[in-house]
Amino acid sequence: MNHLDQSRAPIYEALENFRKMRVVPFDVPGHKRGRGNPELVALLGEKCVGMDVNSMKPLDNLCHPISVIREAEELTAEAFGAAHAFLMVGGTTSAVQAMILSVAKRGDKIILPRNVHRSVMGAMVLCGAVPVYVNPECDSRLGIPLGMKVSEVEKAIKANPDAKAILVNNPTYYGICSDLRSIVKLAHQHGMLCLADEAHGTHLYFGENLPISAMAAGADMAAVSMHKSGGSLTQSSVLLTGPAMNEGYVRQIINLTQTTSGSYLLLSSLDISRRNLALRGKEAFAGVVEMAEYARREINNIGGYYAYSRELINGDSIYDFDVTKLAVNTLDIGLAGIEVYDLLRDEYDIQIEFGDLGNLLAYLSIGDRQRDIERLVGALSEVRRRFGKKDKANLMKQEYIDPKVAVSPQDAFYADKESLPLRETEGRVCSEFVMCYPPGIPILAPGERITGPILDYIEYAKEKGCSMTGPEDPDILRLNVLKGV
Repeated sequence: MNHLDQSRAPIYEALENFRKMRVVPFDVPGHKRGRGNPELVALLGEKCVGMDVNSMKPLDNLCHPISVIREAEELTAEAFGAAHAFLMVGGTTSAVQAMILSVAKRGDKIILPRNVHRSVMGAMVLCGAVPVYVNPECDSRLGIPLGMKVSEVEKAIKANPDAKAILVNNPTYYGICSDLRSIVKLAHQHGMLCLADEAHGTHLYFGENLPISAMAAGADMAAVSMHKSGGSLTQSSVLLTGPAMNEGYVRQIINLTQTTSGSYLLLSSLDISRRNLALRGKEAFAGVVEMAEYARREINNIGGYYAYSRELINGDSIYDFDVTKLAVNTLDIGLAGIEVYDLLRDEYDIQIEFGDLGNLLAYLSIGDRQRDIERLVGALSEVRRRFGKKDKANLMKQEYIDPKVAVSPQDAFYADKESLPLRETEGRVCSEFVMCYPPGIPILAPGERITGPILDYIEYAKEKGCSMTGPEDPDILRLNVLKGV
């Protein structure tokens, strides 16, 4: 088999050639290489705005690529071990939605864990698919949802033999991995497709001794956030497909929702980042793993914090653990994860990826440095000394609350609804999303019945300073519920 030249970056090379041609622009964008917006040039630089161009013959077209974008996709597919790769400029949200819309239509069932990203539920609102939840176990000490047990997936398949697909998080935000290979095998044995949300798994394709990637496990589709651990620009992503998927049909689905004005800044960043990872990824991610392991040891030596790792593995609901994820439980120092998150930013100028009720996540990738790790460890030690409390009795854990699905997400979202004060919604069916963002996992999704524990959780998360999003009411004092249900 002839291998492609991974040192190539066709989109970037085409942009460089185009830049040398001094073409006079009578097309969009209207800033005309920055001349119409000098403040934008001052912010981004002449080279950057000069590469913010429109689709044209020498640069190909993202909606129907036949030259440089096509070449870049072929290089990406080979680098990731996929049958095909699609470059995405609408973030991994767009890639996840394309996955769901490619395999399901109104009334079709998809088996999935409840701790999915909002983009999965958003896709179900769009296409009318119905979720069949495999409720994850929760770690009682950490208060985090775990992976999908193979036995629970099997039970869901037997109860719903007409389901079209199974969706798996690989890994979760916290680094937890399910037994993806076994789940793929089960899906295929029962005529179902297997989809993977790999928003946090770019490095699994390039690092060594890390959990298995979706394509290596035989999954049919995977949405991969190159901009998270892969080094491309924010909002750039990749959708990978296996041999069972029809490339032309998936492209049609992507074109239903993705922009026709693909950003060449995002596309070239995907191209360059893929090249970087293909050539140097193994070495780069070995460094990330080393930093993460060092940070964990140092944080655990502070006392009170628990930076967890592979010791959690139980061979089932925690089949593997992504050691690049520096997730830290904070409850034993008497502070919620979100409180430590706020203190690190406000007192020490350290921006953490997210904090929830019991944990925080420091996202490590190819751009981190040892001295920054030292600064984080020092700040966590200071936070414990200055702000830690002996009593943790009043702290609520990030417990997983079992959802009660009453109506499909699409029917609930578009149904007649009424707005009620938060506490008056108990027992009613929600018609909108409520979530802490990040991580963007819904506490409530359209079609789910609102319970007392869910309302307690929302109020507590608000009180602790979690960034809550989703409802029409920005203050989340009211919720929309279905009329008469």
